[in-house]
Amino acid sequence: MKGNIVVGQSGGPTAVINSSVAGVYAAAKKLGVKKIYGMVHGIEGFLDDRMIDLGEYLDDETGIELLKRTPSAFLGSCRFKMPQIEGHEDVYEKVFEIMEKHDIECLFYAGGNDSMDTVKMLSDYAAAHGKPQRFMGVPKTIDNDLPVTDHCPGYGSAAKYIAASLKEVIRDNSSFGAKKPTVCIVEIMGRNAGWLTAAAALAKGDDCEGCDAIYLPEKVFDIDKFVADVKELSERKSSVVIAVSEGVKVADGRYVCEIGREVAVDAFGHKQMSGTAVMLAEKIAAETGLKTRAIEFSTLQRAATHLASLTDINEAFQVGHDAVMAAEEGKTGMMITLDRNGEDPYQCGTSAYDIHAIANVERNVPDEWITADGKGLTEEYEKYARPLIMGELQPLFVNGLPRHLVRKM
Repeated sequence: MKGNIVVGQSGGPTAVINSSVAGVYAAAKKLGVKKIYGMVHGIEGFLDDRMIDLGEYLDDETGIELLKRTPSAFLGSCRFKMPQIEGHEDVYEKVFEIMEKHDIECLFYAGGNDSMDTVKMLSDYAAAHGKPQRFMGVPKTIDNDLPVTDHCPGYGSAAKYIAASLKEVIRDNSSFGAKKPTVCIVEIMGRNAGWLTAAAALAKGDDCEGCDAIYLPEKVFDIDKFVADVKELSERKSSVVIAVSEGVKVADGRYVCEIGREVAVDAFGHKQMSGTAVMLAEKIAAETGLKTRAIEFSTLQRAATHLASLTDINEAFQVGHDAVMAAEEGKTGMMITLDRNGEDPYQCGTSAYDIHAIANVERNVPDEWITADGKGLTEEYEKYARPLIMGELQPLFVNGLPRHLVRKM
């Protein structure tokens, strides 16, 4: 690779997205790339020519190891939607002007569905206009909803946090209820795909009976049936803990969280989810008189590097590394996928796959992995997910708290 490169982060942060930046950096250094830039706040910042020299932070092993232990997006993220090419050629030309100004040969973009769409459009524009620059997608999403790839970096760590936290919630909730059952409803991220909520199933083990019910957005949610189910559970249990996706919908297609109120939308037109657990807890309390509690993990589930999966960290690093190696081979308009090729022991490799088959395509939890009653997950899901949460990377503690790498601008 003769020119420089740039890497950016986009969409919701994860506990391991910085490991992908570390992987890009390590591979580029190995290839002798002179300048490795980082976009400040993704493509939105890049259009304003906002970049840092990653060498100022990562030029020794300590910097890379600290970055791998730093949550959220070290470079800063964005939710900026690139416009359609037709009629907005000036926006795309600006990207290439900035790349040429800094002698940037290849752009790497870590993100989910919408971010892969950005990679697709930039690579399409380059191909249509004879531009030599290359564009590679680096998968990242706790939602685990990118197609083709076996799973997505970020999911394993979020799943580990969700399962570990639910074990603690279950223990806490079981402390009470001697005379009156306590119902705890835990809301977990996931607009249309229930992968994160499915991770609640991993809490079950020899020392934990697990959640009493798990509701995913892949199944229609019946509020009246839900109330009846909770009532039945409370008649035979002093502690009831239920995991529910923020994106569960009733039969008419409305999200539970938007019933009776307005819901804001983001730059991509996605409804901003929140309040499902509160709404359901209030409904249960009003109709049954039971004591209820609503818990929303919210952004905690995507930023818990202190409880990150080592498998996830290593795979996030690998996809960043292999994106650079693929670009070195001349590939463009592709995303690195994780390809499972062994179960016992778990093994996973990578491939480069055409971005057109990935961008704007959402993968849901397979129907056969959801129990017949729609309130749990099968053993097949656990076989799939359990390897992804394995291993830990000890944080570097300073003054009793984890140390993070922080950008200066």
